[in-house]
Amino acid sequence: MSPSRSALDHTPRHGVRTFTPRWRTSPLTAERMERLLPRHTVPGEGVLDPQAWFGRSAPVVLEIGSGHGAAAVAYADAHPEHDLLAVEVHVPGVARMLAAAEPLGLTNLWVERGDAMPLLTDRVPSGSLAAVHLFFPDPWPKAKHAKRRFVQQHTLTLLADRLAPGGVLRIATDHAVYAAHVREQVAHHARWDVVEGERPDWRPKDGFEAKGLAAGRTVAEFALTPRA
Repeated sequence: MSPSRSALDHTPRHGVRTFTPRWRTSPLTAERMERLLPRHTVPGEGVLDPQAWFGRSAPVVLEIGSGHGAAAVAYADAHPEHDLLAVEVHVPGVARMLAAAEPLGLTNLWVERGDAMPLLTDRVPSGSLAAVHLFFPDPWPKAKHAKRRFVQQHTLTLLADRLAPGGVLRIATDHAVYAAHVREQVAHHARWDVVEGERPDWRPKDGFEAKGLAAGRTVAEFALTPRA
């Protein structure tokens, strides 16, 4: 079956978000944010400048929707030569990530609390990212909610522009509907080569991945590289 025209929109839809901002802030979360976030936060405005933001000119990896931060912390710990910028709207998740990073003394883990799209659209220059990670995004499994899935034609175009030559977009999902959606979107986009099945060995198996595996679901792994 051919995808519907709306499923292959090339422009973002005004007011459509890929997340639902609902949470409660506990005293522990508030304490962690107040104490730890200043060490890892990035400027609230201006274009990404690795030297100014991170104190060095190293490869920058962007993780979109870092959740509780297990993958972000693991990557930063395994790749001290890179700076990882984790973007997440969920405040308790950010606080938990910062708490996990603290005993490791990570100095290459950075946080942008908010929506990744304004950051990517307005503040990340072309060719400035070594990699983008999208691990276990909200699947929005109902067909009527497909427009809310992060992977769309316009986001694929945007990410292809923001990645440096040789950069990679890594996507993982334990939902078959989302995996099929990724395949469909990439197949109808002219700027990507894709390899399936390569799981990065540094990523821990916890959080949504562990829940998916425990429920008997299969994790689909995608490594996308922009075509020259």
